[in-house]
Amino acid sequence: MIRTISGTVLSIEPGGVVVNVSGWGVFVHLAVVEPFPIGSTITLATHLAMKKDGPELYGFVDSGDRAFFELALTVPGLGPKTALSILRRSAREQLETAIAKRDVKYLTRVVGLGKKSAEKLVVELADKVTAKEGLNSDTDSEVFDMLVALGYTGHEARKALEEIPPEAKGIDERLKSALSANLK
Repeated sequence: MIRTISGTVLSIEPGGVVVNVSGWGVFVHLAVVEPFPIGSTITLATHLAMKKDGPELYGFVDSGDRAFFELALTVPGLGPKTALSILRRSAREQLETAIAKRDVKYLTRVVGLGKKSAEKLVVELADKVTAKEGLNSDTDSEVFDMLVALGYTGHEARKALEEIPPEAKGIDERLKSALSANLK
């Protein structure tokens, strides 16, 4: 199993990067397509998925994200692309908190899962993750609703939530940060 990969970024492609590893151009699917400059050296925690049409490599800047990804794969019916999509839409700490608190509303509205998928995720993983204190899954669900009421699409609202700095607390402050981040 390939657990890490280090090399030079050859190109940035939709959904991932191509990394030069000892002369091999290896495509790595990324949860977050970081602004890795072409030519920079990177090291990623990875998960190798064997599929019918060949192996696929999934990369993570943080090994905690890889651990959550692999935990999500234990949910029946949840494949690597869906697990990666979940990590694209919300920070791992927020996801863990929402799952531990059984916050289906957050998972459906902010993360974009269907109700049944969110409930399945909560049932399967609630006892396996712990809530992080001081995180804003309840607040972010309300901020998400407010952004949509202001005319944002679901995708735009999720993107605005990603831009909120972690030190922003409370609905008003988080809403103001989301609105100002979107203006930049």
